[in-house]
Amino acid sequence: MLEGIANVSISEKEVDMKKVEARRTFFYRGTKRVFDICCALIGIICMIPIAIIVKIIYVCTGDFNSIFYTHTRIGKFGREFKLYKFRTMVPNSNEMLKELLKNPKYKKEWEENQKFENDPRVTKAGKILRKTSMDELPQMFNILKNDMSLIGPRPLVPGELDEHDGNHKVYEKVKPGITSWWACHGRSSTTYEERLALEYYYVQNRSFLLDLKCILLTIKAVITKTGAK
Repeated sequence: MLEGIANVSISEKEVDMKKVEARRTFFYRGTKRVFDICCALIGIICMIPIAIIVKIIYVCTGDFNSIFYTHTRIGKFGREFKLYKFRTMVPNSNEMLKELLKNPKYKKEWEENQKFENDPRVTKAGKILRKTSMDELPQMFNILKNDMSLIGPRPLVPGELDEHDGNHKVYEKVKPGITSWWACHGRSSTTYEERLALEYYYVQNRSFLLDLKCILLTIKAVITKTGAK
């Protein structure tokens, strides 16, 4: 009989703990969403003068195409969405990529990292935008649309995770972010395997404290240009 009472007590404790954890998760998600919206609105206001300057620079070089670029990415639960960025490459970058991949050197680098260390498609203005991470600013619109969060695993292109034997269940458990645990821990200087390990760590350990650390480390990485290419 005492054993039965003990089991009931243990079950009640487990239920109470689950309720507390559920409330904590709900509070965390709600607070994070409010924080995301506030940051996105501030970011969009700051982005306006930068967008004007970028447009003037492109026009002065004879480039009259849109300064914005959209690309299909994978979000929470594997849903596709259009990611916004400042365009940092030449207008015909996709056609140029096809030609570059005919070169074994570029093909191998692309298959390993999904990017080039010295990408010949990047414009002079684009190099500055990337070095300062300002090319990510238009993603503030993605935050308002609830496609993304300020902090989360960086959004990947369709099929990219499969090419690197990634874990969809973990990686796509949360909304992707403008910055991430990987972005503030080496970024382009890490291998793809290390990148996934860092992103998994954030998903499995996310909290207010980890988010704060990520923000502070991202600011440091942007200032010091750590891992930016």
